[in-house]
Amino acid sequence: MTAWALVVGVLLLSLVLSGTWRGRLPLSSAMIYLICGVLLGPGALGMLAPDPVHDAALLEVACEVALLISLFSVGLDLGVPMMDRRWSLPALLAVVSMACTIAMITAVGYLWLELPLGAAVLLGAILAPTDPVLASGLHAHPGGQPDKVGFALAGEGGLNDGMAYPFVMLGLTLLEYPGGQVAWARWVWADLAWSPIAGVVIGSVLGAATGRLIVYLRSRHRQAVGLDMFLGLGLIALSYGLARLASASTFLAVLATGLALRRVAEMPSNQTRPLGLATSAAGHGYVSLATHPEHASATMRHSVQIFNGQIEKLAELMLVVTVGAMLARTAVIASLWWFIPAALLIIRPVSVLPVLFGQRLKLAQGGLMAWFGIRGIGSVYYLALILHSGIDALAGATLTSLTLWTVTASIVVHGLTARPLMRQYGN
Repeated sequence: MTAWALVVGVLLLSLVLSGTWRGRLPLSSAMIYLICGVLLGPGALGMLAPDPVHDAALLEVACEVALLISLFSVGLDLGVPMMDRRWSLPALLAVVSMACTIAMITAVGYLWLELPLGAAVLLGAILAPTDPVLASGLHAHPGGQPDKVGFALAGEGGLNDGMAYPFVMLGLTLLEYPGGQVAWARWVWADLAWSPIAGVVIGSVLGAATGRLIVYLRSRHRQAVGLDMFLGLGLIALSYGLARLASASTFLAVLATGLALRRVAEMPSNQTRPLGLATSAAGHGYVSLATHPEHASATMRHSVQIFNGQIEKLAELMLVVTVGAMLARTAVIASLWWFIPAALLIIRPVSVLPVLFGQRLKLAQGGLMAWFGIRGIGSVYYLALILHSGIDALAGATLTSLTLWTVTASIVVHGLTARPLMRQYGN
């Protein structure tokens, strides 16, 4: 118990101090957490010993919760309406680029890694999504007028976790029926069409309706004030549950909920009087702002964002530490030396090229989008889901090695290059 108290204390303090360290060292917070995981894992101190196979069920749940929290945060950060034409670039990255990535990794897995076709499709589906959790530092200038690169990467990371799920189902089906007995019509309708569309609709309606109700109760009746932390968590849980009941994409439903909540407008009335100048440095109190018709919506969003952002950072800490600890139990196979460079340096840029044509982007903007295909918690989630489903042990070991070491390499190389590249781009 004493040892665990020390570990938890050190990790939580590292979360607080990571901003200070990153200001002095060329390290991202995820890199610091990864190092902590390696040190705490069975290869060093031995205080953490997660196993990607035996702990797959728990890892799947933990990653899913972290992704849901992160996707809700992404939705709250991006103030662009879903029907705005600026969503075309993230949507193309999440659909066209992801499909190209899956196709290329599937070909590599089938032809050069000699995986069964189903396992090769699964490898592509695992590694195709970019990560909304670890890419949060690249979301420059969120809001209604976001930076084009930051918005494209944030939107892509928010969308493609949900878009990868149909291909995971396809890969599992191909493994179960290696002869190709796939119900293609059902797969196209249920997984490719209904699931994402229904998820977006459910999340949009729920976020808008709940947000308007809360703002109305606060600005008109001074009710439902406070406990904004439970508002965010409640919306995440409710949109997840409704999406599951409707066989819709839970990830897209939660993302759309955050986007819709962000877009809830203020409800000023004719009798509204503007707030006067604050008489103290602290400004107006929470209750005054939360119940004022011209500030209720913004106050609600801000409170939910702060709490959700803190939970998101805690989830990132726990899961990246877990990834670092699992590396000691992950085989280092011979194909890693060429597969990881191919995935990060060839497949990602090539998959982005078809999307960039006709977008009128500067060379630096296109280069950043091609480089920052960050793999992370989304890939670990789909790996855990597949391992929990009972995949063949040999194929599972190969997928585990390729996934965890690719995620590790991505955390390191993208973490080292994020700050200098984004600083240069900003100048």
